[in-house]
Amino acid sequence: MAELMPWLLSGLGLLILLLAGDSLVKGAVNLSLRLGVPALIVSLTIVAFGTSAPELLISIEAILDDAPGLALGNVVGSNTANILLVLGIPALLATMHTSECETRKTYNYMIAASLLFIALAFRGVFDWVSGLVLLGALAYVLFDQAMEAKGHRAACAASTADEEEIEGVDPDLPGWRIAVFLILGLIGLPLGASLLVDNATVIAKTYGVSDTVIGLTLVAVGTSLPELATTVMAALRRQADVALGNVIGSNMFNLLAIIGIASLVGPIPVDRSFLTFDLWVMLGASILLVPFVYMRRDITRIWGVILSALYVAYLVIVLI
Repeated sequence: MAELMPWLLSGLGLLILLLAGDSLVKGAVNLSLRLGVPALIVSLTIVAFGTSAPELLISIEAILDDAPGLALGNVVGSNTANILLVLGIPALLATMHTSECETRKTYNYMIAASLLFIALAFRGVFDWVSGLVLLGALAYVLFDQAMEAKGHRAACAASTADEEEIEGVDPDLPGWRIAVFLILGLIGLPLGASLLVDNATVIAKTYGVSDTVIGLTLVAVGTSLPELATTVMAALRRQADVALGNVIGSNMFNLLAIIGIASLVGPIPVDRSFLTFDLWVMLGASILLVPFVYMRRDITRIWGVILSALYVAYLVIVLI
């Protein structure tokens, strides 16, 4: 039973993280719109940060607990899982009609963010300088997307109410419930992150593997579960644009925001295995999206098998 306890506590920490992240997003979105903040700004900032809060808190907690490899492994592993696993499994259930999606500009940003991230990794450490560079790139992307969205909305003269554009918005939500959502999120996130990081580190020591490997596997898969759930539902509803956009946006945000902020908390040394293998797997997985983004190919069940098999192979190589 003692051997199972770290696994159970890691699972509990992950569950608390996911629920707290969802609670924080609901509370923050409803509060922001109640205060008159435009829905566009809310979706580009609060929702983006809120849905990445579990990864961010894990990374900060890992740095404070002197396990920086777990922080970097979480981000790199999550990005690889987001493409190979989060797109692969839904495609096994139903063909994802990505031929109807227009995601080229966001995809280009993701590739540029990946190349910038890899270039900074070869400095040997993500420090405050790297953090400012990554956050500067994020600010540019957010500004550009905000301007583009405003222009598109003006051109289309959209008549849809702002509140209908963001998931989780309830115009009738009472103030006390908004406060409860915010409090639960703000308490749950650090609690869940602490539980997960502490026990993941125990698991790593018990089985003689590094915190980097735990970050690339256990923690990365766990924090990719929300994206997987969203993508499965989007595939079943034939909303491939939601699925593909969710993965591309999440990956870009992971690289620029999470490591950007975490590296301001403390330096994150880059293990040599990242420079020789893991970062290139992440980039290779990103390049696999070219046929779906540029050639307008659908992600068929065959592609689902290929992507899922590639992820299983990657896990085997990492764990051996």
